[in-house]
Amino acid sequence: MMQSLGGESVYAGRLVDVRVERFRHADGEVVTREVVRHRGAVGTVAHDDEVVWLVRQPREAVAAEGLLEIPAGRLDVDGESPEAAARRELAEEIGRGARSWQPILSYYSSPGFTDERVYLFCATDLHAQSARSEENERIEIVAWPLAQLDRAIEESGDAKTVIGLLWLQRRLSRGG
Repeated sequence: MMQSLGGESVYAGRLVDVRVERFRHADGEVVTREVVRHRGAVGTVAHDDEVVWLVRQPREAVAAEGLLEIPAGRLDVDGESPEAAARRELAEEIGRGARSWQPILSYYSSPGFTDERVYLFCATDLHAQSARSEENERIEIVAWPLAQLDRAIEESGDAKTVIGLLWLQRRLSRGG
């Protein structure tokens, strides 16, 4: 069984804590790893019978002027559940709420160096609902036709969006 031997923070920012940590494996070997600690994130596949609601926003880290994504955000409110965060982010980013929520799955975004876990949800039976964001976000709301879902999957390049839209595509092809 692997055992954490502790470590130290080398950078603590608003989004992440970068640490150098040591671990002992079951065979006794001790390894040192750089680990990015992250509180986690949520993403929502929000759709009705005609469209899936997406956003385009600049992503400076990858030099993208307008990356196509599902509405999403960080788990940055103490005590807030992933579903509550997804509800909040959906209202903040696209001005919608949903009467029906279904968990899709959760996954680690890149477990080779970070503990970030992303929780995906499906939201249907949508209605208008607004919320104010504390952040200075440059978001373009995109009502993407379900009939062109393949093109959205090809265009996105964002992991949570590709996973969520592939899930939706499979669900729709099964008639659900």
